[in-house]
Amino acid sequence: MTDFDAKRAQAEANRRRYEELRAAGQGTKAPAAPALTPISSSPIPEDAIIAREDVPGGWYASLTLRRGEVVRVTDISGASSAAMIGWRSDDASERLNAGDTVKIQWSARLRKGRVLLTDMGRVFLSIVGDTSGAHDALAGGSTPASTLAAFGQPSLRNTRENFVAAAAKIGLERRDIPPCVSWFAPVSVDDAGQFAWDASCKKAGDFVDLRAEMDARLVFSNCPHPFDPAPAFAPGPISLVRYRAPAAGSEDICRTFSAEVTRAFAFTDRLYV
Repeated sequence: MTDFDAKRAQAEANRRRYEELRAAGQGTKAPAAPALTPISSSPIPEDAIIAREDVPGGWYASLTLRRGEVVRVTDISGASSAAMIGWRSDDASERLNAGDTVKIQWSARLRKGRVLLTDMGRVFLSIVGDTSGAHDALAGGSTPASTLAAFGQPSLRNTRENFVAAAAKIGLERRDIPPCVSWFAPVSVDDAGQFAWDASCKKAGDFVDLRAEMDARLVFSNCPHPFDPAPAFAPGPISLVRYRAPAAGSEDICRTFSAEVTRAFAFTDRLYV
């Protein structure tokens, strides 16, 4: 067998193994996703709040979460999408990985009960509250080109440049910026593989609660999503509230959603033994 034949045989074996794992993952019945969180049902106790900040349209904010803390991200006006990236606080070489988040959970639908993973196979954040269920892990954030095409003004702010500015303030570079996820961005994919935007899914006061499963540094950009059809650049403010929450129990829906996620949590927990 030639070296080429050996490599081809190995590639075919790897593909068969992948197909077996995919069939097993998709064939296993996962628990039903929990119902969306009613907007009025989950006030944050004042004595649990650590910090709060409103981010105006077009701007960005950075924050640090300790493991077990939660940030509530709120679309105050119903006219915003919050693009987010992040890194492990003590090692920025480990960062949010939107691709693995989708792949490991066999779904691009981010909602309560799902998790976000890093590029090291660990759990970065858990979605423990969600009134929207309409978020985007596929399309990415706005760029100078997409913003100019949408609004015709070269001076408007965009997510790509916001991320670059935020990363520079903590000693990181463009190469350290991972693909983002966008909250309150109702992007779906139709049968033809085309992206679609469903504005009916957006409403004022929607929020998502993100629990840190490791010490994390996050950046949020409040710029229009590239697929938002709004004719004017007019995102409303988003609110960020960092707060303390009870520790997750053994039956926590995020920790038990699937075998793959359970293994990712076990790998994450080793950092903090």
